[in-house]
Amino acid sequence: MPDGSTAPIVLAFSGGLDTSFCVPYLKETYGVPVVTVTVNTGGFNAEQLAEVEARALELGAAEHRTIDARQALWDETLRYLVMGNVLRGQVYPLCVGPERVTQARMALDVARELGAQALAHGSTGAGNDQVRFDVAVRILGEGMKVITPIRELALSRDATADYLEQRGFPVNREKAAYSINRGLWGTTIGGKETHRTDGVLPNDAYPDTTAPEDAPDTPETLTLRFEQGVPVALNGEALSAIEIVERLAEIGGRHGVGRGMHVGDTILGIKGRVGFEAAAAAILIPAHRELEKLVLTRWQRYQKDHLGDFYGMLLHEGQYFDPVMRDLEAFFSSSQDVVTGDVAVQLFKGSARVLGATAPASMFNTGVATYGEENTLWDGRDAEGFTTIYGVHALLAHRARNAR
Repeated sequence: MPDGSTAPIVLAFSGGLDTSFCVPYLKETYGVPVVTVTVNTGGFNAEQLAEVEARALELGAAEHRTIDARQALWDETLRYLVMGNVLRGQVYPLCVGPERVTQARMALDVARELGAQALAHGSTGAGNDQVRFDVAVRILGEGMKVITPIRELALSRDATADYLEQRGFPVNREKAAYSINRGLWGTTIGGKETHRTDGVLPNDAYPDTTAPEDAPDTPETLTLRFEQGVPVALNGEALSAIEIVERLAEIGGRHGVGRGMHVGDTILGIKGRVGFEAAAAAILIPAHRELEKLVLTRWQRYQKDHLGDFYGMLLHEGQYFDPVMRDLEAFFSSSQDVVTGDVAVQLFKGSARVLGATAPASMFNTGVATYGEENTLWDGRDAEGFTTIYGVHALLAHRARNAR
């Protein structure tokens, strides 16, 4: 940074242990004002946002800003995760990783406005978020310097807690035992149990979902309406996609829906494990997928399965800005022209079970044919000829191999 500069440092601030450490550390180390920015990509209510702001100012921030980025997050990435039925490793709905691009972009806007000399964040040197955030800043930031105190100093969570307590800032040690990242699409949980391949998170480590065994004893059935692949109504009430996601998170969480553990490959090449709760995704993705089965051809769904997995991998690994991502998004959008209809989902004791779906463009046409019974498109002779020809390639291969 330029010597003697008094321009502020902008800190992407969540209010958690690591970013709390960064406020006094940056002030003491660089001797300039620190402006904290919370880019709200979901997971906060108004009271919690007020607490985050109060925490930032208590720690010594010269100014704090809160930016509502939920709609931007939905428009930029989450709607494509629904359209693509994206689950990493067939399990994990990419709860918070996609948020980093949106957060970096909006924090950069503040940094430019204030003429900041650097943008700081609280990522460690071992996780994926550092890559996502840094890549976004490098591409969008036009030379903006990035400061990452936790990564640069290789600090443990105990060390950051000690630092804050030594300066008179209270730390909830019990809460600090788990790294909690909340977002619109879900929450990730990291702790000592996720450092083992067989560790099981305790129920109280999950901040927003009821333990399935403690969930209501009566099932609850929801009806979701999709228009061109986007959720537009819940139980007959027209709502924005953001409102539907937030309501499903609350309703599903009450029934213990969306908890899970995921083992996967990190950007840095090591294996990682994380706990998560993502009730809205656990409801929306199966519902959307079932609706697609009615209205898309087998080859559309086949290609979407592969491309959805590819899109999720690139997004998870910080490649949001590769032009291929826009190509994939265009494919997903095109495929959704007929994905309109209603889906019933039953929630019960941690499960979200799709009961059925209806769609104006349904290809499930009993007026033409009933599977295993009768149809009007062919007769028995046609079927016999089809079965004779259909296996010819396998028959020829079988004979060739057995003749050797």
